Amino acid sequence: MYDIAIISGDGIGNEVMESAEYLLDKLDINFNFSYGEAGFECFNKNGTTLPEETIKIAKSSDATLFGASTSTPGQPSPIINLRKELDVYANLRPIKSYKGVKSIKDNIDFIIVRENTEGLYSQIEYGDDDKVIAERVITRHASENISEIAFKLAKRRNNKNKVTCVHKSNVLKKTDGVFKESFYNVAKNYPEIATEDFYVDATAMYLITDPLNFDVIVSSNLFGDILSDESAGLVGGLGLAPSGNIGDENGLFEPVHGSAPDIAGKNIANPCSMILSTAMMLDYIGEKETALKINEAVETVVAKGKILTPDLGGKSKTMEMTQAIVKEVI
Repeated sequence: MYDIAIISGDGIGNEVMESAEYLLDKLDINFNFSYGEAGFECFNKNGTTLPEETIKIAKSSDATLFGASTSTPGQPSPIINLRKELDVYANLRPIKSYKGVKSIKDNIDFIIVRENTEGLYSQIEYGDDDKVIAERVITRHASENISEIAFKLAKRRNNKNKVTCVHKSNVLKKTDGVFKESFYNVAKNYPEIATEDFYVDATAMYLITDPLNFDVIVSSNLFGDILSDESAGLVGGLGLAPSGNIGDENGLFEPVHGSAPDIAGKNIANPCSMILSTAMMLDYIGEKETALKINEAVETVVAKGKILTPDLGGKSKTMEMTQAIVKEVI
């Protein structure tokens, strides 16, 4: 029996989470679901975007699934704060091309490892009407932690066995200087893994001109966030982009896409990102064979091209595509 925290959020978060629960209910695995609130609708109801009760539920679970949340003006991001509360310092974002979906290249397969707890997402801002300052916090401890994760991943993936460090140390000499130095310090323990480093602006170009060069990319919080969204565009969009947030004691899994309030309630949201994130969660808790089946099922349904949501060029509803994927799994 696995205890899973379910935090749907708002917008299409509710719809794609329904897909995740439908999938999990059909599996021959026992789950106990606990439900927490977060996001814009939660703020309107409770006066906070992330209640303490939701944090407690997530901390006491074996893993957490998060849908999506709409930005609340003047309030902190619930997902950023939840990542901090759970100390899930590594954000893993796999990027993979799928047959049947237009991609820049047919065989793209790399993963972005993004530091998840500091950088400009530390949310430390202050100032007045004329001048506002945001602090960019980079520590050696967090930089070494995230590099360690990246090298361990490269060792397991058996692809190119290479890790690329992305930074901007020519301008941000101290903060990114620490990040780059930490990367190469960790690299000494993995002599069998190839290493390279690029400036973030150059990386943005290389992702388009030479995406097959990459295996594992490691970067700081903001850079990793931007590059992962760009990378999703290489392989068909955010609807096929899952993510996992991993720490020493907790795992938090969420689709990369936002709450998309413009299509919320229309039942046309692509469920794949949420379903693939659910597969990442299953892999995290040790159900690796089932996770592999789900990944293969998504590939099969997308490749057939018969049941696709509008973002992939089809006319199917969210639950129709979900059911087609689940049918391939079971």
